[in-house]
Amino acid sequence: MKFCGVLRAALLVVAVVSGAPALAQSGPLPLARAPSLPDVDAPELAAPGPAAAGVMMRTITSQGRLDPLGSLTAGHEVRANRVLQVRIWYPAHVQPGAAPVTYHATLTGERGHADAAFTVPGIAFADAPPAGERYPVVVLSHGYNNDPVMLSWLAENLATKGYVVVAPEHRDPPIWDRTRTPAALFSRPLDITATIAALRGGLLGSLADPARLALVGYSMGGYGALAVAGGRLDPASSALTQMPRDVVAAYTGAGALAASLTDGTIRAVVAIAPAGGAPWSVWGSDGAGLAGVRAPLLVIAGSHDRTVGYEQGPAAIFANAVHADRHLLVFSAAGHDIGTNPPPAEMHARLWDLDWFADPIWRKDRINAIATHFITAFLDHRLKDDPSRAAYLAVPAPVSDTAAWLGETGDYAARSQGGSNPTWQGFWRGHQDGLILRHLPAQP
Repeated sequence: MKFCGVLRAALLVVAVVSGAPALAQSGPLPLARAPSLPDVDAPELAAPGPAAAGVMMRTITSQGRLDPLGSLTAGHEVRANRVLQVRIWYPAHVQPGAAPVTYHATLTGERGHADAAFTVPGIAFADAPPAGERYPVVVLSHGYNNDPVMLSWLAENLATKGYVVVAPEHRDPPIWDRTRTPAALFSRPLDITATIAALRGGLLGSLADPARLALVGYSMGGYGALAVAGGRLDPASSALTQMPRDVVAAYTGAGALAASLTDGTIRAVVAIAPAGGAPWSVWGSDGAGLAGVRAPLLVIAGSHDRTVGYEQGPAAIFANAVHADRHLLVFSAAGHDIGTNPPPAEMHARLWDLDWFADPIWRKDRINAIATHFITAFLDHRLKDDPSRAAYLAVPAPVSDTAAWLGETGDYAARSQGGSNPTWQGFWRGHQDGLILRHLPAQP
């Protein structure tokens, strides 16, 4: 199609960044490829869908809401207005002559250094006319001190497949100021529920169908998604005890605030490298607070995550959400930064900046493509009621390295169609190593 050809040509150019700092001695600038366009080795469902993507901004204001950060500073409950900027991706029609967006964002710099500005090429078109209406909705919550554009790899891709993706900008304190981190454990679920309430109140009119709602979160966003999906916080958690007692009581007790933070209508949850496990143990030392999560759950993790851990982090969340039908996708030897785009060109000057995005072991675009493949299968199954997608999650062997290819073919590029072939469905022959996918059914 003309649209695809022009778009790909526009994106596959060398990034030239005016005023950028001198690059580290690590080779030439990478090609400015939109992160939502996977490479040729991507599994089947990572490919974009048939629609173009649009993107727009909206504002949500909550009057007199609990202010976790203000409460932490004051030592008692404080209320204030909360204004959220929300970025929304959706299926769209392309206007003649329109150009796709380039996203601009800034991340907190290393202590003592300036913040780092960066750009990300996109495939979405600003304020493009919607292609239809009543699309299923994904509320997307970014990582701590991150920005929604860091997850454009997923948001744009899902928009082309018929989803409305709604991503609030949480505006966290600087990541190196750990004294204020506990407030985020309270503000994340409040922001997510405010976003859901705005959607149900008509924020997007007929564009979105809030009755078909999923939550997707990365890191602190993964924690927030689990909390809103029914996870109950333990007031004895080391992180919670740093907050004022009246705030903790209101948040974890039997009152109206605690009840308002759980949404039982959510149809699916994806938690990417979710926070909340050890050492905070916000769900309790035994993880019992996760028993309240009942929506189907997909946890995605790196086995060498040095930020939220693995065995006491995502793996424990997977094990303890006993009333949810759940899957755990593991990237062997990957770290924490599995939820963000590949590193933008401007983020190669300092290791601190690079480490917002890069994984020390895995190709980042490869992680994004595999995660997109499984998230697409999961959401299509749960939000679009497409039973055929379940086959992509029902892998014949939980450790991908042991799934051999059956039979011979004259084609170098052969992709598994499932059935009797133990290679995971949708993966190219020889391109599935390093993965683990486990499943546990919901307990009564």
